[in-house]
Amino acid sequence: MNKLFRGGGGGAAAATGSMLVRFFSRKRSEDVRRINPKVPREQAKAISESLYEVIKKYGPISVPNTWNLVKESGINGLNGKTHMKIILKWMRGRKMLKLFCTHHGSTKRFLYSTLPEESQTVPALGDNSATPSSEAPKSSKKEKLRRDYKRLLEPVAN
Repeated sequence: MNKLFRGGGGGAAAATGSMLVRFFSRKRSEDVRRINPKVPREQAKAISESLYEVIKKYGPISVPNTWNLVKESGINGLNGKTHMKIILKWMRGRKMLKLFCTHHGSTKRFLYSTLPEESQTVPALGDNSATPSSEAPKSSKKEKLRRDYKRLLEPVAN
């Protein structure tokens, strides 16, 4: 039985045992939809709108840089950096922000960014300048995500 969890002998049994150990040793991810913003909902919405504008203006940004910009902009209602982090998690649960990781050598940087806004423009009925759907190439979801991430990472790389 000891060999099962140490990876010795057994072949498939050892692989299954090590997979189970790795699976059950992981901590369960936090449900960001159930985050309590610690303030009334109306105030949380006002704070989140201000934070959203800061993050939208300055692009993908880390938490310390966000805190510095929030202090400069004077957003009312935030009690401190920890409270701001809670509000940011609450915003992620509401699908207002995206958190992604960039690797720089052996270090990781976690950056917040706004979700890409879909263009809501609808061509006019009499406008013939729109290309027919047969001529426009359809891009897959993967290609669209790649383009979005490249666009988001451009300011970080510079």
